[in-house]
Amino acid sequence: MTGKEKRALRAEGSLLKPEVWIGKEGVTSGSLANIENTFNTKELVKIKIQESCPLNKNEVAGIICQKTGAELVQTIGRTLLIYRPFPKEDQ
Repeated sequence: MTGKEKRALRAEGSLLKPEVWIGKEGVTSGSLANIENTFNTKELVKIKIQESCPLNKNEVAGIICQKTGAELVQTIGRTLLIYRPFPKEDQ
């Protein structure tokens, strides 16, 4: 992903509200399922990491991106913005 594409996604993401919250359990199968469900309707997902999360933001981002195949666009404080394009349909 180019810098220009990331800038455009960051601008779009600034208007979003967090869709997924990661809490004291850390990254669970339930939170990953919630992220996958969100990716069914959106390409860009904002995730908020609560203070009670035992993992740091970089660990959370790494796990989520690895498990979902998404790409980290931005990290601000305890908020992650991740992107995964819709699959291309064969015509």
